[in-house]
Formats: sequence, structure tokens, C-alpha cells
Amino acid sequence: MARTRVVVTGLGALTPLGNDPTTFWEQLIAGQSGIGPLQAFDPSPLDVRIAAEVKDFDPKQYIEHRAARRMDRFSQFAVAAAVQALNDAGISIDPEDSDRVGVVMNTGGGGIPTMSREVINYHTKGPSRVNPFFIPLFAPNMAACQISLSLGIHGPVRAGVAACAAGSQALVDAYELLQTGVVDVVIAGGTEAGMDPVAVAAFSNMQALSRRNDEPQRASRPFDAERDGFVFGEGCGALILETEAHAKARGARVYCELAGGAMSSDAFHITAPLEDGSGAMKAMLLALKSANLTPEDVDYLSAHGTSTPLGDKAETLAIKRAFGDHAHKLAVSSIKGAIGHLVGAAGAVAAVSVVKAIETGTVPPTINQEYPDPDCDLDYVPNEARELPIRAALVNAFGFGGQNAVAVFRRYD
Repeated sequence: MARTRVVVTGLGALTPLGNDPTTFWEQLIAGQSGIGPLQAFDPSPLDVRIAAEVKDFDPKQYIEHRAARRMDRFSQFAVAAAVQALNDAGISIDPEDSDRVGVVMNTGGGGIPTMSREVINYHTKGPSRVNPFFIPLFAPNMAACQISLSLGIHGPVRAGVAACAAGSQALVDAYELLQTGVVDVVIAGGTEAGMDPVAVAAFSNMQALSRRNDEPQRASRPFDAERDGFVFGEGCGALILETEAHAKARGARVYCELAGGAMSSDAFHITAPLEDGSGAMKAMLLALKSANLTPEDVDYLSAHGTSTPLGDKAETLAIKRAFGDHAHKLAVSSIKGAIGHLVGAAGAVAAVSVVKAIETGTVPPTINQEYPDPDCDLDYVPNEARELPIRAALVNAFGFGGQNAVAVFRRYD
């Protein structure tokens, strides 16, 4: 059975480097960092006091004030990025065809700050002071549902909770949904806004976070020998995915093709990756197979590359095992050096960067690449963007619990 071609026609992004795709991309290829002192709350009691936060976000630019008050920040991000992406694609939702539009918006944790706040309210002020909207504020599916509610979308609405693999998993799920013929358009992506003292303390106690509090812009160091953990971040990425036929019929501008994707599970540990990288390798190979590509067809790989000692080493090995001799010819970079780890939004924001990389023929750099690590010996595009025509590219995203998701993008001819 022939596969339906799926194309990317719109982008939306809220990131620590900017609150729209253009600003984000310009700052990213300029080698800028969006990491700084933590502002969402007073971090002085914590060992980690830095973060990658979205700055100057005003939900009222995208959402009516009363509706915005009934959304957690992660849902506000999702609606805003979806609106950006639809505008970029030149799509307005027609009530007569709204059941032909779907939403797949994943997250890693949902409304964690809302949960913390309402638990405190219960214990300090009593049950009557708990927000009656607590459940629809916190629930992880609400980002996807709020997009549907805000935009009048009547097609399938999906929401997956897949830790750090959530953003790429949404793209794979959306691709498969479009293959069914049930919808013509899907708004797909990942969102996260878990900036909360309990969450930061938990990651810190797990020894997962960088402690470079005095030099935050140098703290996230993917694949560098002196990496000491990731920088917790927030944000959202959204892509408009359409069947090729639908995009052609409306004369849409096409960025590139979403050619396929795949998922796998390590079935190994709740936080650590398989040291031999076999789970991630399997996801990459299955993704290439789904896109009908060989390793040699790929020019660029957007790595998960979180800046953790174990994770970066395992991913490097996985890439070598998946790509063989071609691994050393790949341009491999991690944008987390610039924007930290956006958890459930990481894969979706990385996908936005890959779409821009294919469009512009420019690979974003891995910043803070200063000291070679013998266990991480691929071409990580250190510190400066690189001009490179890209035929095909992968987006890796790997999550706690051993979830692996890989999306494949290809230049559209």
C-alpha cells in the first residue's frame, strides 16, 4: 500500500532564545545562549539556580484573557505556538472542515507548577481554597485540548506523556494519523513549563543537572568532556503537517517533508540509557526504514545530546552503530547547548530547527564544545553554524523510562 506523503507547511516556537521561530533560529545559528539565572521563583535554597526559561511571554497576544487564566503555562505555550504555526502555514480553521484537522500535542509532565501550588493551598489554607479548575489546569492532555477549544478543531485530539521523547513521538504519531486518511492537517508538537522548585530539586538530587551556577551560558555542554548535567528548560514547538495532496490543493508553501519516524524502548532503567545504545540505535534504523532511506542518504542529525555524562556517550555509540562508517561523515549537533533541555518540548523544538536547517542549508552549532571527549568523537559542529545542503535529517529524542523516538525530515522536491 502506497504511503501518503506528509509535508511541513507551518512552524511555531516559544523558546529560551525567542518567542517565535524566526527569532529562535537567528539566535541559534548565531551561537547565542538562552540560559541564565532562574527567574520563575527564588532558587536560593537550591543547589541549582540556573535555567533555560521563556522570557517576556504574554499569553494575551494569542488567547483571550479569561481563557488564559484557566490554562496552565504549558497549555498557554501550546496554544500560542499552534496559532503561530497556523498563521505561518496560511491556514484558518473552516468550521465545515474542522473535523479534518487533528491535534497531537505531547508533554513530559503537564502542569507541575499548578500541582505544587494547589497542594500548598490545601495544606496551608484548607480544602475550600483549592482551585476548582485544578484538574483541567494540571492534566497533561489539556494542552492538546486547549488548542482544539481555542481554534475550533473537531478532529482527533491526542496527547501523549513520554518524558523527554514526547516532542518527537508527537511527530511520529501525527505522521501515522495522516496515513489513515482521517485528517488532512495535524498540528503536532511538544510543550513543557515545569519550572517549579520541587521539580528542580528532584532533578538536582538525582545528580542530573549542571551546577555551573556562576557561568550559566557555559553550563550546557553536549558531548564536551567537562559536561556535568543538563540545564532544565521550558518551551514549545509546533508544526503544521499536511498531506501533500491537501497542501498542493491550497497552493501552500512547503518547507520540507516529514518522511517517517519510529519509536523503541530500552526496557532497561527508569532514568539511565542502555550503555551500548542499542535501544536508540533500533529507533534510528526503524525510522530510516520507514522513510525508505539508507544511512548514507542522511546529512544531518539533531542529537538528543542533553549534556549528561552517560546520555551523550550512549547516544554517540548508538549513532555509530546505526550509521556505521557514515557516522563520521554526518554533521551531528545538539541545540541544548543553547536552549537547555526542554523535556517534553525538546524534540519538537529541535524539529523546528531541523526544518529551518533544511530550508536554509545551515546546520546549527553545538555551543560550549571546548574539550574533546574520546568517547564522543563525532562531528558535533562545534560552536559555529555551518553551511551544508541537507537532503535528509533525523531528530533524536530519548526519555526517562527508556522511551526513544526519532523523526525523519527530507528536502521536498
